[in-house]
Amino acid sequence: MLPDDPTSYDGAAVALWFAVGFTALMTGRSLIHIFRHDGGAQSIAGIDIEVDGGQNLIAIFAQWGLVQLLLAALAWIVLARYPGLLPLLLALYLVENLGRIGIGWRKPVTSTKRPPGAIGSVLFVPILAAALAASLI
Repeated sequence: MLPDDPTSYDGAAVALWFAVGFTALMTGRSLIHIFRHDGGAQSIAGIDIEVDGGQNLIAIFAQWGLVQLLLAALAWIVLARYPGLLPLLLALYLVENLGRIGIGWRKPVTSTKRPPGAIGSVLFVPILAAALAASLI
C-alpha cells in the first residue's frame, strides 16, 4: 500500500475509475453537509432539528462536511498526482465505511427515515473491498 513509486499505478483500471466516482460522491456529500440550510440533517437524513440543540446538530453536520471535504481533497490529490497510493486510499474508504457501520450500530441515529449513509455504507463495503483487491493485483 506504500509503493516505491507513488506516481505509478499498476492495478486494475476499474479500481481507479471506481475511486474517481466514489471520490466525486464524497465531494458532493461533503458540500451538502456544509452548504445545505440544515446540513442535510432533516431534509435528507430525517433527523428532527426542531428540538433543543437542533442548531448544534446543523453545526456538527457542517463541521463533519468540512472533514469529509478535506478527505476528498486529499483523495483528488492521490488520484491526480499519486495514483500509486490508490490501494491506501481505498483501504481508508473501506475502514471509514466499516467504522460508520460500527458506530451506527453502537450509537444509532433516531430519524424519521433511514439516512442514505446508513444504507450506502453497508452497500459500499463489499464494493470497496473488491476495488481494493483489484487495485492490488
